[in-house]
Amino acid sequence: MHQQLVERTPAWSTPLLDHLSDRDRHLVQHYGQGLATALPETHIHHAIERHAATHPDTVAAEHLGDTITYGELDRQANRLAVHLADLGVRPGDNVAVFVRRGIPMLVGILAALKAGAAYVPQDVGLAPPTHLRHVVHAASTRVILTVSTATDRIPVPAGHHLVAVDTVMSPPLGHSPDRFVPAERPTRTGDNCYVLFTSGTTGRPNGVVVTHRNVCNILLTAPGDLGIRPGWRVGQILNVAFDMAAWEILGCLSHGATLVIRGQDVATVAQRVDALIATPTILSGLDPDRCEQLKVVAVAGEPCPRPLADRWARRCAFYNACGPTETTIVNTMHRHDVNAARLTIGRPTPNNTVYVLDPAGRPCAIGEVGEMWAGGDCVSAGYLGNPALNAERYAPDPFLGGGRLMFRTRDLGRWTLDGQLEHLGRTDDQVKIRGFRVELDSVSAVLESMPGCRRAATFKLDDRSLVSFVAPRHIDPETAKQAVASALPYYCVPTAIYPMAALPETSRGKIDKAALLRLATSEQWEQAA
Repeated sequence: MHQQLVERTPAWSTPLLDHLSDRDRHLVQHYGQGLATALPETHIHHAIERHAATHPDTVAAEHLGDTITYGELDRQANRLAVHLADLGVRPGDNVAVFVRRGIPMLVGILAALKAGAAYVPQDVGLAPPTHLRHVVHAASTRVILTVSTATDRIPVPAGHHLVAVDTVMSPPLGHSPDRFVPAERPTRTGDNCYVLFTSGTTGRPNGVVVTHRNVCNILLTAPGDLGIRPGWRVGQILNVAFDMAAWEILGCLSHGATLVIRGQDVATVAQRVDALIATPTILSGLDPDRCEQLKVVAVAGEPCPRPLADRWARRCAFYNACGPTETTIVNTMHRHDVNAARLTIGRPTPNNTVYVLDPAGRPCAIGEVGEMWAGGDCVSAGYLGNPALNAERYAPDPFLGGGRLMFRTRDLGRWTLDGQLEHLGRTDDQVKIRGFRVELDSVSAVLESMPGCRRAATFKLDDRSLVSFVAPRHIDPETAKQAVASALPYYCVPTAIYPMAALPETSRGKIDKAALLRLATSEQWEQAA
């Protein structure tokens, strides 16, 4: 179904723009608003059901030799949704989906959505029982979906039902329902789709509530749909608890393509698919010359090195995107051109807005650095049970008005003259060294621009010194220091640069900065590096 484009959002009417020149007032509004676009569906699983009805024999997913068609996926999910309803799941509830990667994972997700519930995903091979217990308690679930090989790893509180999805799928289908309609009330546009828990690297993990409208808005419009269509194969390589996995899974199935779920080897999948979604860290370990089938790649989750973007943009359509979980996967995207003067994160996706604000909450002039706030349909429903954090990170949107909210991303950025957003790191990655402000990501970016350097990470050791880690191991530290000294002021040059075979990764495929910082501040860090 083709999306319908309508007029842009009306001009902002707020005194917060009064300090800008007429030119900048016009440009920050023009650049800061994505196209207003009508959505073809109100709920993401309705798009999947449509493909099941029209092309039931198309393979929806494959995993290690097993396959499932759209028709079978829909029937199995209907059967499980009936079982969920029998166990008391009602529209508006949350259903835990604690699984390992595979086809039952998809059945569990789709069944929860059909039942009118939001799914709460975790990979039981990665999440410890203490974290699973926290998620169950915070999300107030009553049913936990899993797989039979993982039941012994899952803490089951009193009053909860543990259901092995693969066991429910085992018997012949018989007279399973062709369609499942949730009880008590019809689904609504604002219904919750999933609850994702932050990684907890800065404290206790928080559950972020994301609605169907949020999800449909990014997955069913361009460029977030990535051009995925029937006949394409889409890689599923990411942790199901990571919001970018929803981009892979729901983005593929809502467009009638085939989801290729990986085993242990990411590279094998990357070489057999048309579309790949990854973090820059994961992508840096793949060879684009061996991925001849790829038509489109999208990265997000952490800053992307320019050489990495250039390398993949020569192979296929390459999108650099940005957005935290709270703004629904990504809220800005840009197709990178190797001939472009800079690598940017583009402009807001449809029905979304981006504001680059100064400390007083006023839009910055074009070219000025400020903190990025996100508005529009990407803004999620907030944190579960944490009103204090909601008040800190979500605020009434004075530009759109009408009771809308905007979200504080804590990312720094600026508008270029031609209307592109430059991502300039995190507010918490700005440090003072010898009294000067240093952006840690800018140091790492210089290192990553060196020939042969795949990834880099930089940290503040004390008020006078920085330290960097680079990969791979053959990078020469003195050459690396000279590269930074040639590009940045003297106080940005790391005191030490330590090569490693590969930088450690989190379970979500990002550089594990916490692990590197512990290494950097330990007495044995030099020997360990």
